[in-house]
Amino acid sequence: MTQYAIFFNQQWVGDHTEEWFRERGPLARAAVEEIKAAGAYVFAGGLVEEIDEAFSADATSGEVLITDGPYAETKEFLGGLTIVDVPDRATAEHWAAKIAVACGWPQEVRVIK
Repeated sequence: MTQYAIFFNQQWVGDHTEEWFRERGPLARAAVEEIKAAGAYVFAGGLVEEIDEAFSADATSGEVLITDGPYAETKEFLGGLTIVDVPDRATAEHWAAKIAVACGWPQEVRVIK
């Protein structure tokens, strides 16, 4: 079995109405429940949108420095992720497709080593 991270950047979500987001919630939860029922679920969750609530830990200087804000200065940041444990890439693609349809925005998939 191999674990895959299926994730999206918050900026890929796009502008939608509150009603549109309310309609997506049950679809996304149903996709996660389907992953659980198949025995492939490891983790799923969305991240807080307010990037100013992020903080970082950096030990590259030899001492740990905790600072407010994200570590990298970037215009894109992680919005949420799902981790699945599946036998092959085709199965990971299957779950990524289900999540993309349910959420309504693109998903990126990477192997976890």
